[in-house]
Amino acid sequence: MPNKHAAIKDLRKNKKRSAKNARMKTHTKALMAQFKVLIKEGKKTEAKTLAPKLQQALAKAAKTGVFHANKARRKISFLYKSAAASSSSP
Repeated sequence: MPNKHAAIKDLRKNKKRSAKNARMKTHTKALMAQFKVLIKEGKKTEAKTLAPKLQQALAKAAKTGVFHANKARRKISFLYKSAAASSSSP
């Protein structure tokens, strides 16, 4: 346990920030898993309605530093490529 008041405050802030980051990370992971299930089951319309929400969550996670910007871009690219592939298949 830190002794100085500023160190105690930093510890308190770090706990809050890490909790917020963990929530954001699990939220994006859950959305991505849900999207993959929809694509696998062939539910194109549901996947297309989920895609903007997932893109928004990934962009916000990248902006706040939860994910690296390139990782978020890769996931968004995968998202739209798989949505386009599922819509073109019969």
